[in-house]
Amino acid sequence: MSFSILFFLILITMATADPLRPGYYSETCPEAESIVGDVIMKAMIREPRSGASVMRFQFHDCFVNGCDASMLLDDTPTMLGEKLSLSNINSLRSYEVIDEVKEALEKACPGTVSCADIIIMASRDAVALSGGPRWEVKLGRKDSLTASQKAADDIMPSPRANASFLVDLFAKFDLSIKDLVALSGSHSIGQGRCFSIMFRLYNQSGSGKPDPAIEPKFREKLNRLCPIGGDENVTVDLDATPQAFDNQYFKDLVAGRGFLNSDETLYTYPWTRPYVKLYSNDQDKFFKAFVEGMIKLGDLQSGKPGEIRTNCRVVNSRAVDVLLES
Repeated sequence: MSFSILFFLILITMATADPLRPGYYSETCPEAESIVGDVIMKAMIREPRSGASVMRFQFHDCFVNGCDASMLLDDTPTMLGEKLSLSNINSLRSYEVIDEVKEALEKACPGTVSCADIIIMASRDAVALSGGPRWEVKLGRKDSLTASQKAADDIMPSPRANASFLVDLFAKFDLSIKDLVALSGSHSIGQGRCFSIMFRLYNQSGSGKPDPAIEPKFREKLNRLCPIGGDENVTVDLDATPQAFDNQYFKDLVAGRGFLNSDETLYTYPWTRPYVKLYSNDQDKFFKAFVEGMIKLGDLQSGKPGEIRTNCRVVNSRAVDVLLES
């Protein structure tokens, strides 16, 4: 990772943008949070997987140049955005749910609620509606004027990442080992693609053998679902209760049934293992730590100029003019 990227990561955590606070829209759009929650609930009834997808938006957005909704921007002839980055392509979905939220908010309070804040509220609601904790969110973010596929590729971790790498990466954002393990619990809901684990099943670390950390019966199941030469876009549950936000994810890691390498390595690595054990035995402590981690993640800001987009997929036309002139 280059010095310039490391320097920018430091700027993100130190940015002095307008302070975020709860109740930011209490006067300008008092129904904002209830509108977001209502749309998310309807989306999850229509398609249960959308809850996990929407929840992960916060991580994928905030880790790249801060929480600024840059990940929602479509590509343009002059800009390669984040949607086709290695960590997002064929992985992130349910962008249309955020579109629905934005449309509802624009009808109620035109030009008021940022797409960046929508991601924060929607992620919180997806967790709560899946049986997890609900917390008070701080709001007042602005939307970015641009996006960068390269920035996402340079920063976002691979499903092959090991715990040592993840500890160092999270530390650059002032996120602790405790935060890392708790936030990884977002994989308590949802599914992952066979593509992400083929190396674990058949060629871990170039050995030509499976990852020895995978519990044998679980490995047999994965071999059936993700055979060599099969469709690598087939999806597999990330834990044994994929629609319930609970601590089953951590119980599965202890049992050697973690789906991704980046998941199971949290149990095999000595620095992260104590937290995996703790959360596998105490769901309340997991929920508390997860909320703390999500709030810290939501505080990441770049300090760059922003706007309130009227369409989360494109910057406002006037903002484009200003950007080109600067």
